[in-house]
Order: sequence, then C-alpha cells, then structure tokens
Amino acid sequence: MADAPKKPKFDLAKFITEGQIWKSMFRHGYTTSDRDRSLSVLTNVFFHLHPVKVRKSGARFGFTWCAGGLSFFVFLTLVVSGILLMFYYRPTVEYAYNDIVALREHVPFGIMRELHRWGAHAMIITVWIHMFRVFMTGSYKPPREFNWVIGVILLVLTMLLSFTGYLLPWDQLAMWAITVGSNMARATPFLGHEGPGASLLSIGDIQLVTAGSDVRFALLGGRFVGAGALLRFYILHCVAIPTVVVILMAVHFWRIRKDGGISGPL
Repeated sequence: MADAPKKPKFDLAKFITEGQIWKSMFRHGYTTSDRDRSLSVLTNVFFHLHPVKVRKSGARFGFTWCAGGLSFFVFLTLVVSGILLMFYYRPTVEYAYNDIVALREHVPFGIMRELHRWGAHAMIITVWIHMFRVFMTGSYKPPREFNWVIGVILLVLTMLLSFTGYLLPWDQLAMWAITVGSNMARATPFLGHEGPGASLLSIGDIQLVTAGSDVRFALLGGRFVGAGALLRFYILHCVAIPTVVVILMAVHFWRIRKDGGISGPL
C-alpha cells in the first residue's frame, strides 16, 4: 500500500507576505536586483527619504560618528516620553509644579520625566556633535550647502525646544532662568525695544516697537513670566516647534538623498 502524500507544512511568514493585505502595503519584497531594490525604496513612504545607494566609506562609524542617526533616535524618544508626560501635566500656575512632583514620586513610570529631561540634554549634545562632524569633514560644501542651512535651523530649533521646556517645571530655577533668557530678547535687532534699529521703526510720533509690543512681550504673553508665559511656552514646546522640526527633518533626509547620499571622506 502506497504511503499517503505528506501534507505541506504551513508557513506563517509566507502566508503573511503573499497575502493581499501585505501586498497592498508593500509592493516589492527583498530581491537581488538593483532595479527592484530601487523600487522598494521609491515606493515606501519611509524608505524614499533615503538614498537608494550609500557610499561604503561614508557609512563608516569613524567618518559619520552616527551622530545624525543618534540625534533622530533621541528625538523619537523625546516624542514618545513627551506624549506620555502630557497625560499628567497641566500647564497652569496652580498645578504645574505639583504635577511635576507627582510625576516623580507618585505616577507609575514617573521615570519618563527623567528620561525626557536627560534626553533633551542628550539631543543638544548629539546635534552639536553632528554639526561639528559635518563641518570638519567638509560635508557642507556644494551640492550640500542648502542642507547645511537646514541643519543650522534645526540646531537653533533644538535649542529653542530645550529653552521652552525649561519653564514647564514652574519652579524658582525655571522662572528666573526664563526671566534672564527672555530679557535678552529685548536686544533683538528691529524686534526688541532695546535692540538696534528699533528706534527707526516709527510712524510719526508713534513708536511701533515698545516694551508692550516687542518680541519679548510676544514670547511671554505679558511683561513678566506668568500664566501667559507658561501656556505659550507649553504650546511652543509641545506643538509649534516640534511640528516645524518634523517638517524640516523630512526635508533634511530628502535632501541627503537628492544630493547623492551621505558624503564620503575628503
């Protein structure tokens, strides 16, 4: 009597990757063809921001220090931990400080606050290291000069993120640090009422830039650090600046691809 044919073994991975749901999202699989590799990158919303090919010499850790990738990783960590903190933090004078204390002592996973705080320091460091590496290796030269400008703007926005987040604990250190920092805005050219060029902005006897209408007043929502400043810094820190950062980071990655990938050694 002939043996019955063996039933084929069920392959879960093959079942998933050959299914209609998977193919509707990923139109190209892993192949050895250069053309299909390019199509896999170009047809994926995440992959297409990166170049199809990368110079082997430019991908060495000794050349890039992986500072750009570390900066992006730390940013993602800050986004996740920041969203979790928003569930517990209330940006009001009455509750801000108490919520910070509760996050440290009573709320489960209160370590998220410390992770967010130290992550902010780490991002400042990694972004500066990334900019230093790009400058020292000449990666800002044509055709990458536009992307260098985008990087400088992202550096400034990173420091603004740290500055606006400094007020949110609403303790004495935060209030006086922001008081000193915002006072510097009074000397902003043309925008601060004590800055160069402010006296030139007038219509007749009406001075356009005054203590109640300059950039410091707009930043604090008043003449002093108070409830208006806390709310504005919260919106800037959690919504406005991160939105601009995400957009510019997408442009930054896209330009790397358009400029031929990661620059190689000089």
